[in-house]
Amino acid sequence: MGDQPMPNGELPLAGRTAVVTGAGRGLGRAEALELARLGAHVVVNDFGQPGRDGSGASSATPAQEVVAEIAAAGGSAVAHHGDVADHEQASQLVQLAVEHTGQLDILVNNAGILRDRMVFSMTEDEWDSVIRVHLKGHFNTIRFAAAHWRSRAKSSGAPVFGRIVNTASEAFLAGSAGQPNYAAAKGGIVGLTTSTAEALRRYGVTANAICPRARTRMTLDVFGSAEPGGLDPLAPEHVAPLVGYLAGPAAAGVSGQVFVVHGGMVAVLQRPVVAARFETAKSVFSYGELDGVLTPYFEGGERGSFAAVEVLGLRRS
Repeated sequence: MGDQPMPNGELPLAGRTAVVTGAGRGLGRAEALELARLGAHVVVNDFGQPGRDGSGASSATPAQEVVAEIAAAGGSAVAHHGDVADHEQASQLVQLAVEHTGQLDILVNNAGILRDRMVFSMTEDEWDSVIRVHLKGHFNTIRFAAAHWRSRAKSSGAPVFGRIVNTASEAFLAGSAGQPNYAAAKGGIVGLTTSTAEALRRYGVTANAICPRARTRMTLDVFGSAEPGGLDPLAPEHVAPLVGYLAGPAAAGVSGQVFVVHGGMVAVLQRPVVAARFETAKSVFSYGELDGVLTPYFEGGERGSFAAVEVLGLRRS
């Protein structure tokens, strides 16, 4: 199905099983197709049950359509229609992968929704639903995949092959004003990723986060429609190869990293650095002492804020 064999003639993900959440459309679909092209058996997760068409016959779900695409290209896949934000359904998703092939090797967390609104107008449900699907959904699948890998490593007495690719966003860095729920969820996903990378390192498992910029159904209101002619710079197909790489054997030494990817460009983000440090001359800071050191430091606003809006200017040169 693919065209990137390893030196021994095998595809890099041959014999591996991958779960991709939110894979019925857009970014998740492109990622599922890429992993299958590289040889993986893919569990295509997308929430929603089969419906009925005008004749009363059952209609295929987006997940089933992606499975059919993979099968038509010579690959192997199965659909899962559960809600990853539901703890038990996320457990069943991991179990399905293990039941089909004996083990899970790759977890790509992509499922998400948008409920954009300014913080002073946002409803409780708009906050809760985005945090639930993005952040809790990522935790749920990681929790059960991590337990699977830890159990395998303990049974064998050796590290296993495990890959986690999480989906964050530049919104967590840029201070996206109309997306406080989304920015908070994506920032949480980065923290979850680095914590997971450290917790699972001893078992041979890597965890990384990508910040993709892609034109999908979810981001249509943000990016608008694509211009005609050629591959859209914001096409999900620009993101999928990085996911395939991070899921593969070559990325064994890559973990706890955050990438920005879109339009033929991949950028590796640097971890935060300490910009300044102040110590009290006494045993504890007083209001006046802090005023004396911090106010001059931030005078004039030239220090800027922690938000790194400049990441939004990243482009392929």
